[in-house]
Order: sequence, then C-alpha cells, then structure tokens
Amino acid sequence: MQPLSVVIITFNEEQNIARCLHSVRTLADEIIVLDSYSTDNTAAIARSLGATVYFEKFRGYIGQKNLAMQYASHHYILSLDADEALDEKLVSSIIEEKKSLLHRAYSMNRCTNYCGRFIRRGLWYPDRKIRLFDRRIAQWGGLNPHDKIMLQEGFPVCHLKGDILHYSFNTVEDHVWQNNRLSSIAAVSLYNAGKRSSWYKMLVRPAWAFFNGYFLRRGFLDGTDGFAIAINTAHQVFIKYNKLYAIQRGKKKNVIPEPAKHILPEKRWVSGEG
Repeated sequence: MQPLSVVIITFNEEQNIARCLHSVRTLADEIIVLDSYSTDNTAAIARSLGATVYFEKFRGYIGQKNLAMQYASHHYILSLDADEALDEKLVSSIIEEKKSLLHRAYSMNRCTNYCGRFIRRGLWYPDRKIRLFDRRIAQWGGLNPHDKIMLQEGFPVCHLKGDILHYSFNTVEDHVWQNNRLSSIAAVSLYNAGKRSSWYKMLVRPAWAFFNGYFLRRGFLDGTDGFAIAINTAHQVFIKYNKLYAIQRGKKKNVIPEPAKHILPEKRWVSGEG
C-alpha cells in the first residue's frame, strides 16, 4: 500500500469534523487538520479521532489549503473540507488505488446534501473535483472562494467511482447566508483579478444559471428543492456581479486585500477540473 495523507482545513466545524474523520479512518496513513483558531471543540474532536492539529490564521481558501499540504508527511494527498465525507464506494475505490497509485491525480464526484436530501441533478451533480493527487505536481489555485486544484501541464486525471458527500446546507437560511458571504468574497477576488461587472452580466448570467441548472441539467426533477437551488444559484450570481459593480463604481474603500496565497513558483499550471 502506498501511504496517503488526508488534509483538512477547519474553523468552528464541531458539527461536521467527526463525520469527516470517521469516513477516512480506513484509508488514511495520517490525518492533518489545519485549524484557523476555532472557538468551539473542533480541534479537541479532531485530536480525539487521531488527527494531528496545527493552527494558522486564515489566509483565504487557496492559501490555507496550500499551506495545509506542507504539513503532510506523504506525497499523496486526499484533500477534504470538514463538511465533506466519503461514501463507501469511494472509500473502496481509494483503498484499491492505494495498492499502486499509478496516476498522479484523481477526480471524484461530489454530491451535496440540501436540507436533508442528496441532490443528484442540476448544477450540483456530478460536480467533479480533483481531491486525490501527488502534491509534487499540484497546487490549489483559482479565485477565492472557488478554489480548485491546478496540475502541472501534461498529467492526466483518473476518475474514481463513488462520491464525496457534501453536507453544506441544513436549512434554506443556511443557503441564503452562504450566498451573501461567498458572493462578497467572490466580488473582491474578481475585482483584484481585473474582472469587471456590467448590466449585461447582472441580467444575463443569473438568467443563464437558472435556465442551465433547472432545465438543461434537469434540476426540475428534484421538485421544490431543485427549484429553490436554481433560484438561489441565480441570486448568488446576481449579487456577486452587483457587488462587483458597486466596487468598481468608486466604492473602492470596500475592496480589501486577499489573504496571501501559498503557491508554488516557476511552474506552468493548468486547471485540473474535469
């Protein structure tokens, strides 16, 4: 068996961390938790379940995840969020792959739980993610809060059977709150990356998000949950571009520097998303 480090970043995740850690106990050779000074019992729970816990001030999703990888002892990393867990099929797939680890990067589907129900249609599924990789050829990149693995050019990705189970929204209120928070982060990231908004983007992109998720990706088959997800997705897109529009129209006092990004220099990276 090839050794594997499971790496997780946390902040106030006492409701989720045990489920996450239990799901990887049979495949992890070590578990690294990088905590942003939680004020709840996250760190204590993680330690009680065998994780090694480090602490670091939060530097944005991308910077924090790149830093967390540096604490791992092994080259191959399985990176998870605290509100995620592996289903049994994915656990079996990874254990089987650990016998050889013939590939340098692996993708898997992510399935989100919305108010107690797993959503398998619309924009949220299959939501393919690269989460198992050789850290020597990978780093976290993208624009906060939408981090993604970037691979050195020329490395193929192998897809594994099974799902990451994402326990993201317990209530509709959680969804609305998360939309507001993430749209603010995204607007700042877009502005700092030189992106700009317009009336066209505020009108067309939310409409497309709804149409694509609800009709083309068959979100309507998920009933009222599918409709709520499509509406809230469109709303998130609208307020992201609306906040970006407000920033660029002279309210630059609202623009804050993004946290430092721990990235690997002097290599050419390409998006590893499938």
